[in-house]
Amino acid sequence: MDLKDHYVQFRLGDVFIPDAASLIYNLHSSDLVLGRVIEMSDSGDRENAFVVVEVEGIKQRIVVPVDRVVVKE
Repeated sequence: MDLKDHYVQFRLGDVFIPDAASLIYNLHSSDLVLGRVIEMSDSGDRENAFVVVEVEGIKQRIVVPVDRVVVKE
């Protein structure tokens, strides 16, 4: 079957090139994510501090520089 000029659907995890992580980053790097801080680094310096965040629907915990987060009430 010739698929040229046809629309297709696929999972991002099945992408071969570029790697899925790069593709997702390029598609969604500006999206805002809401999560709960579960740990903070103890660097003593806010400029170099990080938070560990749990986000619903994402299995891995996410590490973000503390100066890049906004506290939501």
